[in-house]
Amino acid sequence: MEFHSKLLQPLPEDKVRGWNGPLPFYMTYPDYRSREKEAMLLRDLEYLQQMYPHEIRRYQRRIAEILDRTDYEGSMIYDEYPDRCSVQALARSMSKILENEEESAPAEEVVQILLCDEIYKRRHGGCRGKFYSL
Repeated sequence: MEFHSKLLQPLPEDKVRGWNGPLPFYMTYPDYRSREKEAMLLRDLEYLQQMYPHEIRRYQRRIAEILDRTDYEGSMIYDEYPDRCSVQALARSMSKILENEEESAPAEEVVQILLCDEIYKRRHGGCRGKFYSL
């Protein structure tokens, strides 16, 4: 019983390995390293997107250029829960633009997937394929 009671006792701050002094306030919040994890996820996403076929990467760059027009403060792409109909309408308009520019434009579903990827990157710190450390 004595062993279990020692487990429940907090360690004095001078006995905590690797840290001297009181903890900073942000270290007391649960999962305070989420920004580092988010940056790691974005780097992983960017790496995997580099493995897309050449045509898809080209469409991805063009979709990012088109999305620049709707990327402003207060844009619907930064809403907490973007409206599905608005995202689908944006994908349809991008599909029409790509159909006018390309002989073999991608299917609307592919455009919507690439659009959602680009929205995700922009909402979480990435900007047009370039990721900044958070």
